[in-house]
Amino acid sequence: MSDNSAPRLDLLRFLEKVQLRDLERTRGWIVAEEQRLTEQAARLPQAPPPDWELETDLGRHPVRVHAGGCTMGGKGWRMRPISRQAALRALGVDKIPPCPYCSPDTLLGVLD
Repeated sequence: MSDNSAPRLDLLRFLEKVQLRDLERTRGWIVAEEQRLTEQAARLPQAPPPDWELETDLGRHPVRVHAGGCTMGGKGWRMRPISRQAALRALGVDKIPPCPYCSPDTLLGVLD
């Protein structure tokens, strides 16, 4: 081995320390940015619930029509916002049952 191996190893260890310090600084920037984005999202007003929603089963088939904001329906992807016209059609033409808790049929004035 040459005499250069010891100084070269020292240089590589120095480089490693510099890179580790840079990595920690970068990780700190990432944490700060994530926190900033979380705080920014918390300040934004939440979108109002849709006026009407269609609940679907696991196969994405319509199950029930709900008034917007009803908490008795499914969660997440099982609830789909729909227009007033779509809600009227679902209740009348498609014969999809209304939610018994929020009674969208009554709110829409649909008679049996």
